[in-house]
Amino acid sequence: MSTISIIGSGGMAAAIGGLAAKAGHAVEVMSRDAAKARALAAGWSRRDDRDFRRRSGRGHCHSGGSLFGRSDVVKQYGEKLAGKLIIDITNPIKSDFTGFLTPEESSGAQEIAKVAPANATIVKAFNTQNAQVLAAGLVGGDPLDVFIAGDDSQAKLCVSAFIDSLGLRPMDTGRLTMARTLEHACMLWLGLMAHSIKHTNFSIRASLFG
Repeated sequence: MSTISIIGSGGMAAAIGGLAAKAGHAVEVMSRDAAKARALAAGWSRRDDRDFRRRSGRGHCHSGGSLFGRSDVVKQYGEKLAGKLIIDITNPIKSDFTGFLTPEESSGAQEIAKVAPANATIVKAFNTQNAQVLAAGLVGGDPLDVFIAGDDSQAKLCVSAFIDSLGLRPMDTGRLTMARTLEHACMLWLGLMAHSIKHTNFSIRASLFG
């Protein structure tokens, strides 16, 4: 994935975009807060000796991806997303953490799939990671796990290659219906943070034995 477009300028946009720019991907930031988007791009440029603008074109290669937020954002862009690979990083969790905003048995990714153009491809990824930890990239010298889910095997291979290029470890969990489980994993993370670990400097990962 040589070109990505990130909609938003929050912590996750900064973390993913920063890692992508460092890895040599072209990064485009689109945000309602233009000043914040420019500040993100400038920050990435200062960390790289090369001209950031040389890597921040607006075109999308065949394997280009977009990192989107809520389904209403996908509705806003409509047919402009036709043929695009959309990576859903959202966690549609209620503000009081008592449940989800999506219908029962659905997920943020599945709701996005309902409103996206028919020939867009949806992959769930990055939603189980904290932005601060994600920006660091390693935990105890080991790469962070990024769990993904999707129905298109080629799209998942593309997203996996992108994740690997960031120095992270892609972990395929299956079809897009698994996005709901990944969103529950974020709820698990929140529970651990609130009741056990008491800080945000940790991640959920798979430990492989043997």
